[in-house]
Amino acid sequence: MAIPISQDVRKLLAFGSAVGVEIGASALEVVAVRVRPSRIHVLGRMVIANYASRPAADWGAEYGAFLKSIGMNHLSATVLLPRSEVIVRQLAMPGVAAGDRLGAIRLQLDTLHPYGDDEVCWDWTSIGTNTVLVGIVRREVVERYARLFSEAGIGVASFTFSAAALHAAVRLDGTSGQSFLAWSRTPTGSVEVYGESPSRPVFSAEFQVEPARAAALALAELRLPPGTEPRTFEAVLPQPAKNPVENDLSRNALPYATALAGACPRLAPAANVLPPEHRRYNSRALFIPTVVLAVFGVLALAAMMMFSRFADQRYLQKVQAEIAQLEPQARRAAALDRELDLTRARSRLLDQFRGQTRGDLDALLEITKLLPPPAWSNSINITRDQARISGEAPQAAPLLKVLDGSPLFENSEFLTGIGRGNGTETFQIRANREKHP
Repeated sequence: MAIPISQDVRKLLAFGSAVGVEIGASALEVVAVRVRPSRIHVLGRMVIANYASRPAADWGAEYGAFLKSIGMNHLSATVLLPRSEVIVRQLAMPGVAAGDRLGAIRLQLDTLHPYGDDEVCWDWTSIGTNTVLVGIVRREVVERYARLFSEAGIGVASFTFSAAALHAAVRLDGTSGQSFLAWSRTPTGSVEVYGESPSRPVFSAEFQVEPARAAALALAELRLPPGTEPRTFEAVLPQPAKNPVENDLSRNALPYATALAGACPRLAPAANVLPPEHRRYNSRALFIPTVVLAVFGVLALAAMMMFSRFADQRYLQKVQAEIAQLEPQARRAAALDRELDLTRARSRLLDQFRGQTRGDLDALLEITKLLPPPAWSNSINITRDQARISGEAPQAAPLLKVLDGSPLFENSEFLTGIGRGNGTETFQIRANREKHP
């Protein structure tokens, strides 16, 4: 979770260094940055070409030499996974406490990806008061890349994805709450867009269309005015005070954004789908300046909390007074609700009683129709569940089938044996009345 502090304090706590690595189709792009409260320095950039077809030890040595040349060989890398390997979902969680979000996401994780029973690696980050951003990757993919970097001798602290990296990097200098749309060309020629708005905390997509068409589609998703001017990734990211010429942000700013996301993970957290057993963190000594500044930040927060405690208590007293004033009305409303429920129950009971008489008459009429002359009955006893019929007929046995064929009766049976005399048969039949909703 991001630290809930003001933008000015956030800028003062922006202190760290990181290496961002973007995994491309045929090359790895590496950017190293140093972040300080007043400036960001890009220490260097390199491209490792044809990494997939070369021995990992060879290009790993190139990477190590690059970090050593800028004095950052102690840093672990923050790696940006390819878009095609990551499923990104936004989840709205109104009313879910921050401490319960992990469990809530885990409960519905199987519905968020198309991988079925395949094992996945996932992580999430908060992108608003009631919204989280979830990234899901097949475990097979994560372990393949983790094994590749391990063979190259490169320590990796995080595997993240573009939406999470951009969301974190934009907020590194304390900027947040602004509506914008940004875009960039990918190495494959498609258009990647990223935007934020009050209606959509984060929108990230890749389009195989022209930039103007992609911008129009993204603005519609963000509910922003059609005339909103799209910006580049370079324009929305914090601008470096020092940037070597080889780090052309206008060509590809994602490795730079990835490095910014890894520089200050406590201030601008990005989702990390790399399992803990594969993570290799930086030297703890590097966190000493951050810890010192964090202590000052905590002290400032404590002073602010003490200053505002009195106002909070007064506000609580006012709220409690309002509650006490409205409580009698609330009790009266609850009593009226109970009386209304009781009246409805009585009305349903009366309707049920009225329906019983009609049902009994229908049953009697049905029996009259089912016993045609010369059959006749001398006794009919109808209850809620059964009908008992006594009488005479030329043939009594077929009467059971006749009664069961009626929609009002079922499971007919003779209570006594069939009596015979004077050319007729006497019978006593019990038939169950069918239940209807």
